[in-house]
Amino acid sequence: MREYKMRRGEHLEERIPDMRATVEEYFGTITGTEEYDGNDLFVIGEPDNPVFERIVVGTAEYSGKKNKLAVHFEERPAEDVIAEGNADAAADAVSAKNEFLLEAPGRDAKSRRESLKRTVEDSDADVPDAS
Repeated sequence: MREYKMRRGEHLEERIPDMRATVEEYFGTITGTEEYDGNDLFVIGEPDNPVFERIVVGTAEYSGKKNKLAVHFEERPAEDVIAEGNADAAADAVSAKNEFLLEAPGRDAKSRRESLKRTVEDSDADVPDAS
């Protein structure tokens, strides 16, 4: 499960006032919910795009902190998708993920990568050297 922070001064509930409708618009019908860190997230068991096997997405709420977007994309192997003749669906899947992640936390792919890189570097600083 990946969690995405909001841009400074912005809140998830302001950017996505109706999470359920937005998720269904991008990925397909919600088939249930799943608990994650005390939050009920939406599950799309049969996403519209054949690249995705299953998607879990929703709001991760933390007391005293801004809410984050929590999301997990389970994707099928690229070889299987291409063998079925759905190569175009792969491009659509990437586009849908990027557009959703831009709309929800308001961060483009480059800023998400940089944030992830900083998180990894910060966690590496906490690990002592093996010398």
